Amino acid sequence: MSLWRKKSINKLLLDAENNTNGLKKTLSAPSLVALGIGAIIGAGLFVRTAAAAGEAAGNAVTISFLISAVGCLFAGLCYAEFASMIPIAGSAYTYAYTTMGELIAWIIGWALVLEYALGAATVSIAWSEYLNNLFNGAIPYQWCHSPFEKITLADHTVVHGLINLPALFILLVLSLLLIRGTSESAKVNAVIVFVKVAIVLVFITIGWKFMNAANHTPYIIPDNAPDVKLPDGSVHHYTDTWQHGWLGILRGAGIVFFAFIGFDAVSTAAQETKNPKRDMPIGILGSLAICTVLYVVFAHVLTGVAPFTDFLKAGKEASISYAIQTYMPGFGWLATLISIAILAGFSSVILVMLLGQSRVFYSMSNDGLLPKAFSELHPKYRTPYKSNLMLFVFVGLFAAFVPGSVAGNLTSIGTLLAFVLVCVGIIILRKKDPDRPRPFRAPMVPLFPILGIIVCGAMIGSLGASTLITALGWMLVGLAVYFLYSRKHSNLHTHHLDEMPPPKENI
Repeated sequence: MSLWRKKSINKLLLDAENNTNGLKKTLSAPSLVALGIGAIIGAGLFVRTAAAAGEAAGNAVTISFLISAVGCLFAGLCYAEFASMIPIAGSAYTYAYTTMGELIAWIIGWALVLEYALGAATVSIAWSEYLNNLFNGAIPYQWCHSPFEKITLADHTVVHGLINLPALFILLVLSLLLIRGTSESAKVNAVIVFVKVAIVLVFITIGWKFMNAANHTPYIIPDNAPDVKLPDGSVHHYTDTWQHGWLGILRGAGIVFFAFIGFDAVSTAAQETKNPKRDMPIGILGSLAICTVLYVVFAHVLTGVAPFTDFLKAGKEASISYAIQTYMPGFGWLATLISIAILAGFSSVILVMLLGQSRVFYSMSNDGLLPKAFSELHPKYRTPYKSNLMLFVFVGLFAAFVPGSVAGNLTSIGTLLAFVLVCVGIIILRKKDPDRPRPFRAPMVPLFPILGIIVCGAMIGSLGASTLITALGWMLVGLAVYFLYSRKHSNLHTHHLDEMPPPKENI
C-alpha cells in the first residue's frame, strides 16, 4: 500500500455518526472559547514574555506577539475551516489523513506530541516554580528541579536538582480529573479562566501607573547594546545576530509563540461538541482574538514596569512576581495573588494540553496507528482513561527530569510544523474537493495559507540549531515507529488485505 493512502472524509463522518458509544457531545461555543483561553493564557504569557524580552526582543516583544498572532491567525482560519467541515477528534492529524495521506498524518501526529505532551510538561515545570515562589522557596531545590539544573548558594555550595515532584503532583491530579469526564473538566476550566483573566486585567490596570517611560527606550534592541552578565557567571551578548534588531524580534516571536499554543487544541474536542459546524470556528478564532489583545497590552506594561534586562538576571519563571515586588512598592499582596492565579491558570493549560494529546492518540489508535489501549474508553465516564494514564507517565518523566526551557522550544517547533501542514492541507482540499460543503470558509485561499506557511516557517528557523536538531531526532524516532509498527497495523492496510482476492493454488 502507498505511503500516501488517505482516509475518506465521507466514511470518517459516517463512522463518527454511527459510533453511539463514542465520546460524549457536551461542549458549546462558550465552553470552547473558555477552553481555548484556558489553554492559551498560561506559561507563555507569564514566563515566556519575560524570556523573549530579556533574550532577544527587548521592549519590542509586543511586536513579537503580533508576528506570532498573525501566523496563528492564518493557521487558525485553516483550522476553523477544517474543524467545521470534519468535526472529528484528532485535529491536524485527522485533517492531514484526509488530504495528504497516512505518512504526513503520522508525522503531524508525532509532532503534536511535542506540542501537547511536552507543552504540558513545560507548564507543569513553571507551575512548580511558581508554587515554590509562593512559599518563599520552602521546597528544597533538589525536589523541584531536574538533574540537569543546578544553583550556587551564597556559601558557594553547588546544589543539583534531583526530581521535580510538584510538577508530577499537578500532572497526576489533572490526569485523574480528565478521566472523570470532559464536561467536568470544562466546568473547572471555565472557573479558572475567569480567575486568571481577571488577574491579568488587575496587573495591567495597576501596573500601568508604575510604568517608566525610560524603560521603553530604545524600543528595539540596537546592535551595540551592552552585554549582560548572568547569575551563573556567563555573559549574554546582544550583538549576536538573533539577539537584536528585527531578527531579535523574530526570534522573540518564536519564543513567545509558545504563548499561543492552545487555540488549536480546541479543534481536538470537535467530536465532543454539540454543534461543531458553528461552534468550532467561534471557539478557535474567538479565543485567539481575545488572547492576542491581552498579550500585547500585558507585554507593554511588564516591560514598562521593569527593564527587560532584569529578566535575564532575576525573576526567571516568576518574572511577574519579581517585577511587582521590585518595582511596585506596596503591592506585595498583588504578587501573592498573581502567584495563586498563575498556579490556577497553569493548571488549566495543562488540563487542555493533556486533553488534546489524549484525543489525538484516541484518533490515531482508532486508525490502527497506535495500540488499541489508547482508544479504550472508561465504561462509566466514556473517556480514554488508559491513554490519560499512559500520558501521565510519559509527560511526568519529562516534567520530572528535563529543564523547562528545553521542552518549551521543542513544543513551539512541533506546533509550528503542524500549523504549516494544516495550511498546506487547506490548499490541497480546496483544489481536490472544491464542492464539499464548508460551514466556515477561510478567506483568501491560497494567499492566507501561503502566508501562514511563510510566517510559521520563519519562526521555525529562528528557534536555533540545537532545537532543530533535537526535533529532527524526535521525528526520526517517529518514522522508525511508523515503519516498524504503525504502517502494517493501519486500518487502511489491514482492510486492504481483507479485500484482496485469495492467492491462486498451484496446479
